[in-house]
Amino acid sequence: MLFNSLDFCIFLPLVFLLHWYLMRHSLRGQNALIVGASYVFYGWWDWRFLGLILASTVVDYWVAQRITASAGTRRRQKVYLALSIAVNLGVLGYFKYADFFVASFADAFTLLGRPFAYATLGIVLPVGISFYTFQTLSYSIDVYRGKLTASSDFVAFAAYVSFFPQLVAGPIERATRLLPQFDRLRVFSYKQAVYGGKQILWGLFKKMVVADNCAVVVNDIFADPGAYPGSTLLLAAVLFAFQIYGDFSGYSDIAIGTARLFGVELMRNFTYPYFARDVAEFWRRWHISLSTWFRDYLYIPLGGSRGTRVQAVRNTAIIFLVSGLWHGANWTFVVWGALHALYFLPLLLTGRNRRYTEIVAADGGLPTWRELWGMVTTFSLVTVAWVFFRADSVGEAWQYLQRMFSISLFSEPVFSGRLDALVTVGFVLLMVAVEYWGRRLEVPLVKVEGLLPQWIQVVFYYGFAIFVLLGAGREQAFIYFQF
Repeated sequence: MLFNSLDFCIFLPLVFLLHWYLMRHSLRGQNALIVGASYVFYGWWDWRFLGLILASTVVDYWVAQRITASAGTRRRQKVYLALSIAVNLGVLGYFKYADFFVASFADAFTLLGRPFAYATLGIVLPVGISFYTFQTLSYSIDVYRGKLTASSDFVAFAAYVSFFPQLVAGPIERATRLLPQFDRLRVFSYKQAVYGGKQILWGLFKKMVVADNCAVVVNDIFADPGAYPGSTLLLAAVLFAFQIYGDFSGYSDIAIGTARLFGVELMRNFTYPYFARDVAEFWRRWHISLSTWFRDYLYIPLGGSRGTRVQAVRNTAIIFLVSGLWHGANWTFVVWGALHALYFLPLLLTGRNRRYTEIVAADGGLPTWRELWGMVTTFSLVTVAWVFFRADSVGEAWQYLQRMFSISLFSEPVFSGRLDALVTVGFVLLMVAVEYWGRRLEVPLVKVEGLLPQWIQVVFYYGFAIFVLLGAGREQAFIYFQF
C-alpha cells in the first residue's frame, strides 16, 4: 500500500479512529490493532510474504527469550545469537542475492573463457525485507549485548517488528528506542498529532511534487542517453539526485509523521544532506538509521578506527561496500559504495572526517564562500555516484558519464517537454529554499508559522495541501521499496 494512494487515504483515518476511540484504554488492544493493521498494510502488496515477517518475528522473539534465560552461559548465548543471524541473513540472502550470485558466478567463468548456460531462480523480492530484517536482527544482538532484556509480550514485540509506517522503507529502528513505546499505553496528544500531520504534508510535497515530477524527466533521458548532449545528461543526473532525495526523505517524513499520529516517535532519518560540506558530513545526514546501524553492528565490531591506519581504511571500505550491496543485487550498487569509500578515505586519512558537526551557516544567514564551495563540491561528487545507482549496469553508467563529460556538456540542453522540465526545476528550487530557510527544524515548513497569524496559518496549510495535489506528478512507486 503506497502512502500516496487512495487506499492509504482510507486506511489511515480508519486505523487512527479505531486506535484512539476503540482501543484508547487498552495497551494490548492498541498493540493488537497495530499488528493487524500492519499486516493488512503489507499484505495489500502480496499477502504471501506475510509469512516471512511472522517467521522473523517468531524466531527473534524466541531467540531473545533463550538468550536472556541463558544468562551466565555465554557459549549458549552465542549459539542462539548465531541462529538469529543465520536465519535472518539466510532469508535475506536467498530472496535478495541468490539470482545475483548465480549470474555473477556464471559471468566469472565466461571471463575465464569457459561460458556455461544457467538459469536464475526468478525469485520475487519481498518489499522492505532489508529493513525489517535489520530491525529484528538488531534486537537479538542488543539482547545478547545486555542493552535490554527480552520482551515477554509477543504482541508488543510483533508491533515493534511490523509497525506499518516504517515497515517497508524505514527508518530502521532499534528495539532500545521503539519497543518501550509499545510497552506502555499511548495517550493521544493533539499537539503531537498536528505536528505529525504537517510532517506528512511536507513529505507528500517532496514525494509527489518534487520526486515524481523529476522521475518523468529522468526516466525519459536515462532511457536513451545517447540521444542527448552532455548538458542534458547533467541535468538528468542532478534531477535524479533530487528525485531520490525527495522520494526517500519524503517517505521518511510521511512515516515519522504517521507514527506521531499514533503517539509513537521514530528516529530522524535525514538532516538536509545536500547542505553537507564534505562526504563525511553527507553520510551523517543521509539515511541516518542505516549508516548508524552499520556503524554499531559492523564497523565498531570490526575495530572501527581504533586499530592501525590500515585497519581503519579496511573497515571503512567494508562498510561502504556492504552498504552498496545492501541497496541491491547489482554491481552498480557495489561501485556506488566503492565511490563513496574513495570520497571518504582522504578525509579519514587526514583526520578531517569530523570537521563538520553543525548545520551549515550556524548564524542563520547565508553560507560562507568556503561552505558554499564545500556544498557544491560534495553535491557534485554525490551526483556522479548517483549515476551508477540509477543505471542498469556499470557499463551503461560509464557510457553515460563519458557522454556527460564530453564537449557537449557546454551546449544548450535539448529535451522533450521543456516546459515540464522547467516547472520541475522550479519545484526543486522551492524545496531547497524552504529547507535551507528552515534547516534547524525537522519540518522546515513550520517556520512560516512565525510570520503569520494563527488563522492565516490554517489557510496556508490547506492551500499548501491543494498545491501538492495540483502539482503532483505521475504516480511513482517509492524507490526504496525495491531494497
